[in-house]
Amino acid sequence: MMATAAVTLMWLGVLPLFAQTLDFSYHNSGQLETVLKNFNSNYPAITYLHSIGKSVEGRDLWVLVVGKYPNKHTIGIPEFKYVANMHGNEPVGREILLHLIEYLLTNYQSDADITQLITNTRIHIMPSMNPDGFEASTPPDCDSLNGRMNKNGYDLNRNFPDAFEENTDPIQPETKAVMDWITNESFVLSANFHGGAMVASYPYDNSYTTPPDNDVLSYLAQLYAKNNANIYSGHSCSSSVFNNGVTNGATWYEIKGGMQDYNYIFRQCMEITLEVSCCKYPDASALQGFWNDNKVSVMDYMKQVHMGIKGQVLDTNGVPIENAVVDVQGRQRICPYRTNKNGEYYLLLLPGTYTFDVKMSDKSIQKTITIQQSSTLSAMTYNFQFIETTSSPMPATGSCTLTGGSNNGSTLQVCLLMVLLRTVLVLLHNTL
Repeated sequence: MMATAAVTLMWLGVLPLFAQTLDFSYHNSGQLETVLKNFNSNYPAITYLHSIGKSVEGRDLWVLVVGKYPNKHTIGIPEFKYVANMHGNEPVGREILLHLIEYLLTNYQSDADITQLITNTRIHIMPSMNPDGFEASTPPDCDSLNGRMNKNGYDLNRNFPDAFEENTDPIQPETKAVMDWITNESFVLSANFHGGAMVASYPYDNSYTTPPDNDVLSYLAQLYAKNNANIYSGHSCSSSVFNNGVTNGATWYEIKGGMQDYNYIFRQCMEITLEVSCCKYPDASALQGFWNDNKVSVMDYMKQVHMGIKGQVLDTNGVPIENAVVDVQGRQRICPYRTNKNGEYYLLLLPGTYTFDVKMSDKSIQKTITIQQSSTLSAMTYNFQFIETTSSPMPATGSCTLTGGSNNGSTLQVCLLMVLLRTVLVLLHNTL
């Protein structure tokens, strides 16, 4: 009877809890690949494993997708991602993400909360963005720079296009792969893992100006920190002490070319940075403690991809409109929020009343909507529909789309000029 049940579970792509037991150790690139392939093989119905590119030394940049529909985007299901180990000598997050995958898969269909999360979310997990750097580093190593950079000697968290100043460093293969990945998916929420401090940091990283979604970004960082006692205590790893374990990135220290600013500004995906260990590369004996400390945080943070409001922008015939602008009054971004190829938008907003301005070509819709606190893993749904329009896409001019894989270019300046112009127009409107 037990054998029959096990066969049935395998046919469904689900294995019993004992089918995979991941040890608490550091997994090198070959071992990591084997672990991910085993997860994919054992849970084929809810996982999709793919490489988004290669490192300088030719190692695969693996991403495991977990979801009810793991192979492709499904309208109405938001895309979430976790990235770790972009600094090769900061691998605690790498192991946390492997244990997160195991936790999700082995509890699917037996834990109602996890089942609902996997059913309603497409979760992308990249355990290592810098496998070459990881292989060049050795534990225990709390403070050195050995393995931090990629093989070409570039810091990947200083290698992205920057909205606030020109970044002339050549884009590295790992960075380019991540940029292409982000461009091809409609990511809504993200976080990246680091080590060397204990804090949740949120945008901007390269500007003291307040981001338009500061309330949401700070809320996300606070939520992660509150669920991790060591981070929330404001643990001082060195001279830095953080109030309740949270900081704005630039307030801590400014960086140019950071990944979280790139995600938020250019790819309309909210991202925070998670520093989860004082020692960058601690002894493996500490790994189980780090997983226990972060387990609740990583789960609750993922659920926030379902806050706010989502839907589609449609023409009079109900055809989705790609590239329509969806603005929320009072929080205009540097790069306007635009719908994807399915006409979808996903806006993370706290409960409250908001006025939306939706534009396509010379037509616009204005609508005031109250967003309630959701008790389920599904954001409020509202579709904006135009009258007397065609389904012609919005022109991409000024969409802050980066082309050519360059870290510099006029598109960045256009973005900043656009937000300045929009701010001036709002001020003029308010004074007339």
